[in-house]
Amino acid sequence: MQGHQPHPATPGGGADFAAAFRPNNGKKRGSYNCGRCGQPKRGHICHLPPSSAGATPTDSTSSAATPISVPRPPRQPYTRLRRALSFDDAAAESENENEEREEEEAPREIDEVAMRSGELGGICLYEVMRRLAPMELLSAAKVCKGWRDTSRRIWKAAEELRLRVPVRSQPGFPGSVLRKCPGLLRLSLRMESDVDATMLACIAFSCPNLQSLEIFTSDTSVNRITGDELGRFVADKRCLSSLKMEGCCNLGSFNIYSSSLSTLWLSNLHSLTKTVFNCPNLQEISLNFSCQENECTDLATMVDGLGRNCPKLQNIHIASARLSHAVVLSLTAAHLRGLRMLSLVLGTEITDASVAAIAASYSNLELLDLSGSGISDSGIGMICNAFPDTLSKLLLALCPNITSSGIQFATAQLPLLELMDCGMTIRDLYEQDPTSEVDTNSGAQTPSKSKLHLMYQKLIIKHGRLKKLSLWGCSGLDALYLNCPELKDLNLNSCKNLHSESMLIQCPNLENVHASGCQSMLVKTIQDQVCNGMDASQNRLPFKRLADGSKRVQVPHFLNQQVTCEAYHDKEWGERTCKRRCTLLVD
Repeated sequence: MQGHQPHPATPGGGADFAAAFRPNNGKKRGSYNCGRCGQPKRGHICHLPPSSAGATPTDSTSSAATPISVPRPPRQPYTRLRRALSFDDAAAESENENEEREEEEAPREIDEVAMRSGELGGICLYEVMRRLAPMELLSAAKVCKGWRDTSRRIWKAAEELRLRVPVRSQPGFPGSVLRKCPGLLRLSLRMESDVDATMLACIAFSCPNLQSLEIFTSDTSVNRITGDELGRFVADKRCLSSLKMEGCCNLGSFNIYSSSLSTLWLSNLHSLTKTVFNCPNLQEISLNFSCQENECTDLATMVDGLGRNCPKLQNIHIASARLSHAVVLSLTAAHLRGLRMLSLVLGTEITDASVAAIAASYSNLELLDLSGSGISDSGIGMICNAFPDTLSKLLLALCPNITSSGIQFATAQLPLLELMDCGMTIRDLYEQDPTSEVDTNSGAQTPSKSKLHLMYQKLIIKHGRLKKLSLWGCSGLDALYLNCPELKDLNLNSCKNLHSESMLIQCPNLENVHASGCQSMLVKTIQDQVCNGMDASQNRLPFKRLADGSKRVQVPHFLNQQVTCEAYHDKEWGERTCKRRCTLLVD
């Protein structure tokens, strides 16, 4: 080992050297630069003594370990040490420090981005799955755990459910679905299988806060709910405010008591022996009775009790062939001050005297439906005199005693009218008159001479606010003139005697025209006047010629609307007309 010079020992001894590089496990995060020389720690071995040690060690351990040798020159200070006001070096060191910080923080940022991406994906999945049908949502829950958890969240947050119960569904299928929705407020069931009290009990148990219930039946289902079962269900559901049920042919009798119920619809009622309505907050009721010959409900008594126990009624709809003048008198005796909509349908025994009683008791009606009644043009005159400032909807379909004169008078005297239904009123007496004479030679029927002047009638309507007009089945109408700028829907189905040369439609905002069962020439005329016609007096837009002779149409900003238009050029005026597209519906 002669000639070998040992390495000089580091000042401070081996213990100090090891201590300088021993990691500090108690400190989680420290400086990224060396505390002695300021150099970045990464890949660095510091050659400077610790700050606590002296310049020349004098301890015995150090002297014994250091052999005699030529003294070494003093070490020059490190050139990259940070100096005061040395912005360049500080910038360089800050760059290195930022690089190491980015390397250490990169995994954490990746985790945060992944977490945010997961939340975003969960939100998107939630928004997609909540738009699925109930059966599809049940199937989606079987894909994986994440989808099952998302579907569970959707079921728990659901407030409205529309469910179709198929014919071959399991008996517990509706209950298994409803148990998933403890916060359900609105439920609509389309029953293709039979419905009974078990369904009501399941709804009452699974939906404690239910506010609205709709049960619709199909041709294959039977509603077996009785009146007592329905009464108990309504009494127990103290939050229920709306109940609509079809196929109520097995009720028999019922006693409905509820302080929260405001809307009640029952259809297909048959032969009710006892009816009690004790709903002080009821505002809307709709009762549709069956058209069977053995229907024997006492409507006068029912309406009398309804008026006494439900003083807040605003909308009343009753459809029954047993409606009569006595029922109307019972209704007018109730003095329902808030009544706004009255619909008494299929009451052939309702006459002009009934209209007089209604007009005397209720002067603020906005809707009046007397379809299927026996009123005449005199009754229409009473309606116009009683409700000129309030009535906006008048429905008089299936009233054979009404003529075109009465319809024209109603449109002229009711300025707020927006909807009018006169279907099957102006009918061809050649088809419906049982007193028509039979020609023995040809075998054809000819109407009596006293009604020849009523066979074909003309109708002229000019109204500024009318939006919907229905003349379906008016086979006795042969001429029609309409000037209604706000009219959007026109029903001319089965107006088979209406001639194309005697029809004029001036309705620029017309959107739908129903012309099923009309003559082909009439359909073509409607198409020319409504769909393809030109009205040069509307929406004229001037243009100017450029230097090259081309034309440029100047469209104002207020005409930039999201509507479908048909534009064409008028050769004579050199202007452009924009016309709303209209749909013609035929067979």
